[in-house]
Amino acid sequence: MKETVKTSRTAGYLEKMFRALNAKYFGGQLEEPIITIQSTPRAYGHVTVAKSWRKGQEHRHELNIGAGTLDRPIENVTATLLHEMVHLWNLQNGIQDCSRGGAYHNKKFRDAATARDLSISYDPRIGWSITEPTEALCDFIIEQGWTDIHMNRIEWASAPRGTGSGNATGTTPPKPTGHSRKYICPCCGNSVRATKEVHILCMDCNDPMLPA
Repeated sequence: MKETVKTSRTAGYLEKMFRALNAKYFGGQLEEPIITIQSTPRAYGHVTVAKSWRKGQEHRHELNIGAGTLDRPIENVTATLLHEMVHLWNLQNGIQDCSRGGAYHNKKFRDAATARDLSISYDPRIGWSITEPTEALCDFIIEQGWTDIHMNRIEWASAPRGTGSGNATGTTPPKPTGHSRKYICPCCGNSVRATKEVHILCMDCNDPMLPA
C-alpha cells in the first residue's frame, strides 16, 4: 500500500477503515458520516450531534480524527475511530451516552464500546472514556493489513503570520511554559506533580495515578 502522506489519501484510508469496522461491529448498519481531519487539541476525535454536513440531498454527521494525533500507532487511531463510531451508533439509536456537554461518558457508552472490542477505563472528569484497543481489535487490524499513518499536524507550528507569537514561520516549537506534570488518582482525586514522566500509585487507593 502507498504511504498515507497526503490528507486526501489519509481521509480515504480512514473511510476504508470505517467501512470495515462498520461491517464487523455494526452489521454494516451504521450511517456513513463525513470523515474530516482537523485539529482537536483537547481530544483525539469527535462526532457532531447534529447532521452538520449536506451531501446532495442527504445530511450527515461529521466524524473527525485529530490532525495532531494521526501518527500514533495504527491500533490507537483505530480505537479512536471505533470510539467515535460507537457514539454515532448510539445517536442513530436514540441512546444518550454522554452528559456535561458531551464530555462525560456514561455506562451506556462503556457497555456499547466494550461489546465492540474496546477496553474502556474510567476517569472522574470524563467518565468511561479512556479508550484502548483490545487484543481482538489488534488481531482484526492485522488481518486487514492496516499500517501506521505517516503524517501528522505539528500543532505548535500552526500559528498564522503576524500573531506576535515569535513563531510565525513554524520553524521551532514554542518554549514550554513549565516543566512539571500533574498526576491525579481516578478514585479519590489526590494529585501530585513531577518534573518528568513517572509511574506512581496513590497509596490511599492503591490505584495508578493518571496524567492530568
